[in-house]
Amino acid sequence: MLIYVSVVTIWSVKQNMLIPCEVAVKSLVPAIRSAIARELTQTYGLKQKDVAMLLGVTQTAVSKYTRHVRGTVLKIEEVEEVQPKIKEIVVSLANRRMSKYELVANFCLVCEIVRRKRLMCELCKLSDPSIEIQQCFICHQNPHLQQKPKNEK
Repeated sequence: MLIYVSVVTIWSVKQNMLIPCEVAVKSLVPAIRSAIARELTQTYGLKQKDVAMLLGVTQTAVSKYTRHVRGTVLKIEEVEEVQPKIKEIVVSLANRRMSKYELVANFCLVCEIVRRKRLMCELCKLSDPSIEIQQCFICHQNPHLQQKPKNEK
């Protein structure tokens, strides 16, 4: 079967930029999971299958996280500002006091910190070389400080 793809289609696909959340899913989320999984297994002595259940991933994924095979693109352990939040997540998970919804919300908070520090910029650039990271403002804006349009209440 021959599939016809026009030059215009190829051009428009190449012009689409990955949004930061797409980059985060491939790099930051695994790094966060990796840090949490290692802490839960090493400090709290949880078994990989229990950590997998808490994180909503497979035991194989936890094994890869703990062996530094997955989740190594960003060194989340070196980002001082996220350590209190990671510790809070770990303690809450270890004590079974965090729902999956709270876990997701906390992942988003860690992601927001990393993005504001511009630690994903180079990864975005790798995913789309046309991005001018010096001109990109998407991740480092504080959404709480942004003004709403005058017609919006």
